[in-house]
Amino acid sequence: MADTKGKIVAIYGNLVTAEVTDSVRQNAVAYCCRSRDGVKLKAEIIRLRNQFIDMQVFESTRGLQVGDEVEITSGLLSVTVGPGLLGQIYDGLQNPLPQLAEECGFFLQSGIYKEPLDTKMKWKFTPTKKAGDTVEAGDYLGSVPEGIFTHHIIVPPSFSGKLKIEKIAKEGEYTIKEKIVTLKSDNGNTHELGMSYQWPVKLPMKGYKDRLLPTEPLITKQRIIDSFFPVCKGGTYCIPGPFGAGKTVMQQITSRHAEVDVVIIAACGERAGEVVETLREFPELTDPKTGRPLMERTIIICNTSSMPVAAREASVYTGVTLAEYYRLMGLDVLLLADSTSRWAQALREMSGRLEEIPGEEAFPAYLESVIAGFYERAGLVELTNGEKGSITVGGTVSPAGGNFEEPVTQATLKVVGAFHGLSRARADARRFPSMDPIESWSKYKGGIDEETVAFAKKILRNGNEVGQMMTVVGEEGVSIDDFILFLKAELLDRVYLQQNAFHDIDAACSLDRQKHTFGILLDVLNHSFSYSSKDEARSSFFQLQEAFLNWNLTEWESQAFKDQETKVKELL
Repeated sequence: MADTKGKIVAIYGNLVTAEVTDSVRQNAVAYCCRSRDGVKLKAEIIRLRNQFIDMQVFESTRGLQVGDEVEITSGLLSVTVGPGLLGQIYDGLQNPLPQLAEECGFFLQSGIYKEPLDTKMKWKFTPTKKAGDTVEAGDYLGSVPEGIFTHHIIVPPSFSGKLKIEKIAKEGEYTIKEKIVTLKSDNGNTHELGMSYQWPVKLPMKGYKDRLLPTEPLITKQRIIDSFFPVCKGGTYCIPGPFGAGKTVMQQITSRHAEVDVVIIAACGERAGEVVETLREFPELTDPKTGRPLMERTIIICNTSSMPVAAREASVYTGVTLAEYYRLMGLDVLLLADSTSRWAQALREMSGRLEEIPGEEAFPAYLESVIAGFYERAGLVELTNGEKGSITVGGTVSPAGGNFEEPVTQATLKVVGAFHGLSRARADARRFPSMDPIESWSKYKGGIDEETVAFAKKILRNGNEVGQMMTVVGEEGVSIDDFILFLKAELLDRVYLQQNAFHDIDAACSLDRQKHTFGILLDVLNHSFSYSSKDEARSSFFQLQEAFLNWNLTEWESQAFKDQETKVKELL
């Protein structure tokens, strides 16, 4: 409902300027009303200038005219949180896309907004508190079953101080709109709550006791990540790389096999073809952890490059807000943003229309602080009941031409804990994952001894230098010792850093298996080989490489695994 009204005085793309007479709030939601058909287009106030306000409209502004009315609310851009979020596919404004498709067909219509959660579905509520108990923000009032998880009904983080439960519903089935608890604050105010509430996407969701330092590795079951460039639960990492290097595929593989509870995929400005592939594949995938559909613990937020530019920013914040909500339940959440470069481009477009002073490559001068504010919402927290929950944020960056020196990549590198840089050369050579083991780095501690990993990285660097020398002077221009060093680096790359994402077994490698395989490889890297010729060395290493690759395709700790390990050791 409108709290105040105004009139449009200028329209520039999706930037609309209106004149108002009453006071309004920064970042409040407004609706631009098309006079020709009465359709209301959702917008957000992004700048106040005396009696004028500038709004970014989340829809196409085609049809709006100067003089059209603007309805301004006092509420901020928010999402609805509660039971029923898992398995949903939303746009950047949390409109459920399947319901929109049923109503609109192939082409979405402007001004249509749907309820993000099913208001008619009944959930079996079991109270964990009773009347007379004292609670505070973040405490659990009860629970409902949601798929494989117990969905806790939480005192909203917006409350402060101690609250007394005056009344709480008995065990039974209720909709998310029905009031299930009545709370009374110290000042005498009474609050009636249901199972859902709204939260502003730009405000971090608190409601926990303390933030902790991330120390536990997040196992992705990708050898190059877990062993060489690890990520921690509650940490941050970025995946920059040129177009076509495999960023989206790498994120999808991580989402399937990472040891987390909930996965949230925020597609902000990616090409529609890639997003459609995700939407088609995920409902058909089986969760390797539970054997149930993977979508039962996944939320997809879809805002493709063909959708309105302004909604890209909203989709990123929508994703992290939903992640914060599930973190308050003691769950480990993985948020994958693809791609933050398209989001930054949307910021650049709006900054240009606002005529702000541009920074490097015309990006806004506040780009670094905006990116930092997003990644800082990740983290490991201790809840009010002593349990822990985490949000791990992984964002892809799409620098033009694969140039890692451009502003978005550099701003991201300043705040993330791990850098998984993809290489065009490795992608063209079909070495997947195409993460560059020379350029990538991580500040986190993984599950494998750091000294042995540092030794393996040194072998890779030295072998790479020999390989570059051989491209200039040829194989005959290097000594046999350098050639063996090159073969060791190639063996480590081929059999350990690369993984077959299409193979049922090799697609996911447990940490125990990684430690076991890496220990055998270390024996090869440490061994002093003696060959009479380079041909003999090449032939020997090719046999060893084939044995290792066949070993990777056997089931962990099976008889075939043990037999193949024996063959590997015989070759050594």
